[in-house]
Amino acid sequence: MSPVAALAPWLGGALLVSGVAVGVSRRRELVVRWCAWAVGVPVVTAAFWWGRPGIALLAAVAAVVAVLEFGALTRLPRADRAVLAAAVTGLVVTAAAAPEQVWRVGAVGALAVVAVPLVAGDAEDGLRRLGTALLGLVWLGVLAALAPLGTLGLALFAAVSIADVVAYFAGRRLGGPRLSPLSPAKRWSGTLCGAAAGLAVLALVSAWSWPAAVAVAVGGPAGDLAESLVKRGAGAKDSGRWLAGAGGLLDRIDSLVGALAVVVVLG
Repeated sequence: MSPVAALAPWLGGALLVSGVAVGVSRRRELVVRWCAWAVGVPVVTAAFWWGRPGIALLAAVAAVVAVLEFGALTRLPRADRAVLAAAVTGLVVTAAAAPEQVWRVGAVGALAVVAVPLVAGDAEDGLRRLGTALLGLVWLGVLAALAPLGTLGLALFAAVSIADVVAYFAGRRLGGPRLSPLSPAKRWSGTLCGAAAGLAVLALVSAWSWPAAVAVAVGGPAGDLAESLVKRGAGAKDSGRWLAGAGGLLDRIDSLVGALAVVVVLG
């Protein structure tokens, strides 16, 4: 049995259990969110089942959408968004096809996003545009790690997703000190319970390792706070409005991006 086939029953079971819990709660907001997950989880699983080409395609689509949402939040001009999207997509494709060239392609992408405000001669807003685009390249460029990670990427997706759900419910139920001024609704109690649930998922799907554990327990919440920082600066509650009950794609993958960043750093 393939690793993805072994993970599929766990993902289906988690979706079923969460659906029952959401149904019992009778909260329309949660029902709408669960419906979005009911569509998204099979799509993600199918992409990983396809293998590296499917994962690369999924990561590229997610990267482009995330860049567009990031660009809208940070008020990047269209030219900056287009070049940034091309740079991040180039990283994703290179990581899947020629991993040894990732750093070279990343450097080319950085030069490209820096060149846009320089060529435009933007003396007033150029520095902000340059810094924002480089932040987007570093932050969202870690989606390129999905294809090389393979099944571990799917395990991280499952772990951080369940950790987010548990953190939401546990934080509301248990209360306690706030996690950060960046996200006043989040509590330490929920974060710790979510981390425990995420680590349990890693153990259940046989994906446990100390880098993966740190990625889920620390990287996931950090990724969530990083997006909250961007949204706070933009004065926005969500990264978008197109995803039913969930705002934008960045609102759903922020924890995964944080976890991927930790895995990349820790190897």
